[in-house]
Amino acid sequence: MKDAQHIRNIAIIAHVDHGKTTMVDGLLKQSKTFRDNQAEMSQDLIMDSGDQEHERGITITAKQTSIYHDDYKINIIDTPGHADFSGEVERTLNMADGVLLIVDAQEGPMPQTKFVLSKALELGLKPVVVINKIDKPSRRIDEVIDEISDLFLELAVSDDQLHYPVYYAIGREGKAWKEMPDNPSEHADLSPIFDAIVNDIPAPAVDGTGPFQLLVTSLQYDSFLGKYAIGRVTRGSVKKGLPILLLKRGDVQIAGRVDKIFGYRGLLREEIDQAGAGDIIALTGIADAHIGDTIADKEQPEALPVIDVEAPTLSMYLGPNTSPLKGKEAEFNTSRQIGDRLNKELETNVSLRVEDDGIGFTVSGRGELHLSVLIETLRREGFEFEVGRPQVVTIEQDGETMEPVEELLIEVAPEFLGAVSQELGTRRAALAKQEQTSSGTTRTTYILPTRAMIGLRNILLTATKGTVIINSLPHGYQPVGPRLQQTRSGALVATEAGSTTAYALDLASARGELYVGPGTTVYQGMIVGVYNRQGDLDVNVCRGKQLTNMRTSSSDGTIQLTPFTDLSLEQSIDFIEDDELLEVTPKSLRLRKRHLDPNQRKRAKK
Repeated sequence: MKDAQHIRNIAIIAHVDHGKTTMVDGLLKQSKTFRDNQAEMSQDLIMDSGDQEHERGITITAKQTSIYHDDYKINIIDTPGHADFSGEVERTLNMADGVLLIVDAQEGPMPQTKFVLSKALELGLKPVVVINKIDKPSRRIDEVIDEISDLFLELAVSDDQLHYPVYYAIGREGKAWKEMPDNPSEHADLSPIFDAIVNDIPAPAVDGTGPFQLLVTSLQYDSFLGKYAIGRVTRGSVKKGLPILLLKRGDVQIAGRVDKIFGYRGLLREEIDQAGAGDIIALTGIADAHIGDTIADKEQPEALPVIDVEAPTLSMYLGPNTSPLKGKEAEFNTSRQIGDRLNKELETNVSLRVEDDGIGFTVSGRGELHLSVLIETLRREGFEFEVGRPQVVTIEQDGETMEPVEELLIEVAPEFLGAVSQELGTRRAALAKQEQTSSGTTRTTYILPTRAMIGLRNILLTATKGTVIINSLPHGYQPVGPRLQQTRSGALVATEAGSTTAYALDLASARGELYVGPGTTVYQGMIVGVYNRQGDLDVNVCRGKQLTNMRTSSSDGTIQLTPFTDLSLEQSIDFIEDDELLEVTPKSLRLRKRHLDPNQRKRAKK
C-alpha cells in the first residue's frame, strides 16, 4: 500500500487532436510499464481501446492507467477532447489533484481547452501546461503562451492558479523540455514531464486514518466478477471483506461487502489486498453501485458530494423499428430489449438521459456526436431501431422558455468566408469575433442557438471543399427565438415496394441526387434521394423497361448511372426533417417518411 505522499493523481486534458492520448503513450512506454518486447509490439494510441475510437481517431470514454516513476505511483486519467463527451471529463476530474493541460503549438487554446480548464480550476486542481507539437513548421509559441495567459486570467478562481509551469514537448516522438529548445530534433525524453508531475502536482489531500470513504466515478463490467466500482479513496483504507454501506441519492443505503480490490499498473488491473487514501482503485462485490454513489465504512457512513454534470442539450426519439423490413437484419428489435440496453448505458454514460414515451424512448445527450456514437454502438451490438430528428432540450427559467446556445469557432480560408457567413446568417448566428491567424486563415467566433447547429457541419464542409475547421462549446441559454427556415430541398420518395432498377433510377436521377443504387430493396415511403426543388416528389424506382418488338432490351444501349451518394450515420441524422425517420440496422441505414402511405402524409400535413 503506497503512502499518499508518494501518489500523484493527474488528468490529461486538451482540445481534440492536441495530443493527449499520444502523450500518455509516451509516458507508458518510457516508464518501463511494458516489457521491452511489449513496448515494441504496442501500437500507437494504446489508451483508445474501443473500435469506434480507433475508427474515428478520437477518445470517447475517459480511462485510467498507472505508471511508476522512481518511488512514486502516478495515476493518469486520459480524457476525451470533444465537447460532446465533456460529461466524461466532469466526472473523472473528481479523482485528480492536478491536470496536464496540453495545447497545440499552432492552434493554441481552443473551445474545449477553455471548457475543461474552467472545470479543473473550479475544482481547485493544480495545472501544468505542456505546449505540444513544437516541431510544426507553422508553430507560434510566443502567441500561444500569451493566449494561455489570457485564458487563465479569464478562468482562474484564485490568484495562485495564475502561476503555472510551462513545458514544451513533441508527444509523438516522446520528447519534452523545460525551456524551448533551439533544435527540437536533438535527443530528449519525457523526464521533464515526469519531474513536473512529481514536483508540481500536489499529493492527494486525504485523511489516511479515518473510516473508509470512496466516490464512484467510473464503472466497468467483467463476465467473471461482474461490476467494478472505480474511484479514488478519499479517506481511510480498505481491505478485502470490509463491510460497507452504499450511499445513493435520496438517502438510500444498501449494505454490502468488498469482494476484491484491484489497483492499476499500465493497462492491467492487479488484485491487491488493501489500498490506502489517495489511490485510484476498483472494487468488486458491490452490484448496486452507480456513478456518483459513495461507498463508506459501515460503522461511520458519510456521503460525499454528488457529481454534478451539465444538462443535456439535444434529444431525439429512439424506438422499435416499424418499417416493412423489420426483423430481417437484426437480433434485437423489441421495445423491451432496447429499453434494457439503454438502462444499462445510463449506468456508465453520465451525460445521457432516457425517458420512456410509451412506444419508444426520448434519449437526451450533449450533442449530435454524443448521440451518434450511442446509435453506432447499439447497431454494432445487433440492435434494430428507428430514430427521429434531433430536438433541443429547453428549460423553464423565471416563467420563460429558454433554449441552449453554442459558441461556434470556425477557421477557414478567406475565399470561403462569404459562403460560411451566408449559411450562418440564415441560421441567425451572431458574429462575436473575427481575427486573422498567422497561417493566413480567418478565425471567426459566432453565438447561435444549438438547434441551428443541426446539419451545419456537412453544409459547411461542402461549401468550403472540406477545408473548414469547426469547434463548438456550450454557451448558456437564451429565450427561444423564431423558427428557423428549412435549409434542405424536398425528398424523392419511393411509391412502390421492390428492388430498384437501373432504368427507373436513370429517370429519377434527372429529378435530384440519389441515395440508393440499383438492386436495392425499397418500400413505399422510403426516401431514395433529395429532390432538386422544394417539396417532396413521389417516384417509382422499381419500374422496369417495357420490352416489345418495337422496343427491345438492347436497342437503347447500356444505361450510365451517376454514382449514388452513400450517406454516413451522422449525415443521415443531419438530413432528416420532423416528418421523417432514420431506420438503423446492423447492416443498413434507411431514410423514410414517418407516414409511409402518401394519403396519410397528406392528412398529417393538414
